[in-house]
Amino acid sequence: MLKFWKKKGAEETAAQPAEESQPEKSQTFSEILLEAAPALQEAAKETPASIEPSPQPSALSLPPKRTWRERLAGSVFNRDIRDLFARHPQLDEAFLEELETTLIGADVGVAASTELVEALRKRMGKREFADADALLACLRAELIALLIPVSVPLLPQSTQSPFVILMVGVNGVGKTTTIGKLARHLLAQGRSVVLAAGDTFRAAAVEQLKTWGERNNVPVIAQGSGADSASVIFDALQSARARGTQILIADTAGRLHTQSGLMDELAKIRRVLAKLDADAPHEVLLVIDGTTGQNAISQVRQFRAAIGVTGLVVTKLDGTAKGGVVFALAREFGLPIRYLGLGETAEDLREFDPAAFVDGLLPASLGDAQT
Repeated sequence: MLKFWKKKGAEETAAQPAEESQPEKSQTFSEILLEAAPALQEAAKETPASIEPSPQPSALSLPPKRTWRERLAGSVFNRDIRDLFARHPQLDEAFLEELETTLIGADVGVAASTELVEALRKRMGKREFADADALLACLRAELIALLIPVSVPLLPQSTQSPFVILMVGVNGVGKTTTIGKLARHLLAQGRSVVLAAGDTFRAAAVEQLKTWGERNNVPVIAQGSGADSASVIFDALQSARARGTQILIADTAGRLHTQSGLMDELAKIRRVLAKLDADAPHEVLLVIDGTTGQNAISQVRQFRAAIGVTGLVVTKLDGTAKGGVVFALAREFGLPIRYLGLGETAEDLREFDPAAFVDGLLPASLGDAQT
């Protein structure tokens, strides 16, 4: 066989045209390095003696955020207020009556709407408004003042390790998605996170949470479908302690606030967690769908009675959401509004900012409202 290949090679060489040069003898790796050495030495003179590795980010970075106004521009509240000022540039009683109707229709609530309009009516009676822009500025200020007391950011305490956040809410409010976004938000702050798949009634919820865990590169503690939710969250707390994790976010089954059996399960979760940490959960976040309107009020009442809600997250405030329910919740309960969901992407979960929120809902001037 070796003779065959030698003979074949000789025949191919003889068949080459006379003007073509014979291939040079192949070089060894050592010979190549020797030839390249002068060039490498010359390049080394222009290169620093040591190259420091690029610093690794200490926290997960988030992409640039769209402004609140960009996110809320399509809300029903924004649209209706703009239409109202465009139709009624003159300040009179008819304008105030329609403003009250508009606020109620935007889910601000009867009590809050009446109080806001009455304050404007008194000031208008004293001729404090030179024009519609002055009244608009006053309305903005009144709305911001209503929200400032509930603008309390969530600040997990390092002395409580892990800091346990229990997420509750009815079906369809975006609770599991909010958990994934919140985990990403906390990672961006440089905190370590573990997730607990406590919604064991829906296999899809467990898989959804695992997907968020993979996206954010955080562990998810889960058991099989139908497992005891309190047991899953208890195991997750043990795991988080063993890992030295700073924050544990636990999902729970979505439930109707009228289902007493499922509401009792939330109390059971608190009792079970207390076996490891008497103060756990340290935060109970109730997720509210911003499109549900005044039904959100009854949800807060029931969940607060069952588990002791300490903060709110209002989701789905983009698109067709009315947005006014945020004001109704603030006036009715005074509970801290921790976050607002302004869209579907991870960066659309925002820490609550009253001024930015009102700025997104209301035009800055009557001229803006007419454009």
